[in-house]
Amino acid sequence: MIVISRFRVAESGGEEFLDRARRALDAFAARPGYLRGRIGRAADEPALWTIVTEWSSVGAFRRSLSDFDVKMYGAPLLAESIDEPAAFEVIVGVDGSVAEVTPSGRAADADRTRIGEGATARAPRSVDPLR
Repeated sequence: MIVISRFRVAESGGEEFLDRARRALDAFAARPGYLRGRIGRAADEPALWTIVTEWSSVGAFRRSLSDFDVKMYGAPLLAESIDEPAAFEVIVGVDGSVAEVTPSGRAADADRTRIGEGATARAPRSVDPLR
């Protein structure tokens, strides 16, 4: 799984952002399931930055968010990212000349079923007992 978070940073704030991003990346790197991370800046638009992390699983990334250091350094920074989807499952990876294709882990009904509905065909849409 990869997490791609993009940020708009005033050019005058680049050094401060880089310092904060490095602390966030260090906090993520200490968590189980973290594989690698990068901080980048757009070559043609210096106000656009990104932090890209790679994880062994969605669960590893989500569990990392409960760590104290990640809450101190990672979560506040991620909260400032551009509001767009950031977590992606890796479908094809090429390391060197070898391609690895992984089938999607998304459930077939992921676009139609909400949390809790997959447990039973008769799961209620609301936990409100008056409905």
